[in-house]
Amino acid sequence: MAAPESTKFQVNFKTPDGTLINLYAASKEELEGLLSAAQDFSALIGSVSQSLGGASAPAPVRSAASSVAPVAASGGSPSCRHGAMNLRSGVNAKGKSWSGYMCSAPKGAVDKCETIWA
Repeated sequence: MAAPESTKFQVNFKTPDGTLINLYAASKEELEGLLSAAQDFSALIGSVSQSLGGASAPAPVRSAASSVAPVAASGGSPSCRHGAMNLRSGVNAKGKSWSGYMCSAPKGAVDKCETIWA
């Protein structure tokens, strides 16, 4: 799912079993509410993931502040816990153009952040 047009903050989590959790918010207040809800439901998310065949329950959400990626309204680049994200673009095999902000962590890093697609 692509981020809504109103997104100013995006937080992505990947649990140890590979479950992806994406939060999109238009304000800091909305983001705080979503992070609190994710933390409140972390045990339930882990239980559901495990019952659907996940390898193990994810660790509870502790602190997500380091993975918050604010996007400036002026079109500035987002950042992640690894620093400024790099804007990359190209054309896929079907000839469709793509672009997105990518984490600067080395390729294959286990803690590499999710791409923010433009």
